[in-house]
Amino acid sequence: MVALEHGRFETGQPAGLELDVRNVSHAFDLQGAPLRVLDDVTLRAEPGEFVALLGPSGCGKSTLLRLVAGLEPPRAGRLLADGAPVTGPHPSRVVVFQDPTLYPWRTVWDNVALGLEARGLLKQRRARVDEALRLVGLGGFAKAYPHQLSGGMAQRTALARALVNDPRLLVLDEPLGKLDSLTRIAMQGEIVRLWQRAGFTALLVTHDIEEALLMATRIVVFSERPARVKAEIAIDRPYPRHRDDPVLVDLRHKVLDMLGLAGDW
Repeated sequence: MVALEHGRFETGQPAGLELDVRNVSHAFDLQGAPLRVLDDVTLRAEPGEFVALLGPSGCGKSTLLRLVAGLEPPRAGRLLADGAPVTGPHPSRVVVFQDPTLYPWRTVWDNVALGLEARGLLKQRRARVDEALRLVGLGGFAKAYPHQLSGGMAQRTALARALVNDPRLLVLDEPLGKLDSLTRIAMQGEIVRLWQRAGFTALLVTHDIEEALLMATRIVVFSERPARVKAEIAIDRPYPRHRDDPVLVDLRHKVLDMLGLAGDW
């Protein structure tokens, strides 16, 4: 069994993988014509880094996450995970979407166990399901059904479903976008603590600049579609972070200016 202890696998391999996106361009076919969504994007995430992607709505951020997850190949360029080409989905790269997409007829425990069950590993790794639920604070809800959960609890279940596979890259596509503000704040801290404990590499798409500043070690700012990298900003601040930190307030203004929104704040 592969398990995490102090952010490392039993093999001694770092928990987080190294991600390289090299000169990636992508387009969709729209009524017989290509719709360009990514234009020569190059970025890198070091093992254990937490990278947030910011940019205008519809610029191509979520498309980039789909490529990183191996859900489809890019039209041009390369994606590498620990130096190996990304050619399709892999349990080491797990996506958490905005919608938890839980099966209503399965209990919380059974929803979290789905990945292990599909891979034929549930019998050997049943304890991982209980551990994942404990990590997200749902140890007492294993027998509950999705309709009995709040929005935050449903998203915690989705996180547990991802964590049970010991991902080396956690891909987060607006995972908190549908939550109320208080739950969202609590979940931001929860995800950061999970990342600190497990040591995986995290890639987050969000439209919330404050969220990116509070959670990430680095922000990548994209242009309008087709997305190009406009800037990368390192956030060298300790955790837990506070919204009134003058350094974060200054960075927020800089990011707003990069996105052409400085005059609206």
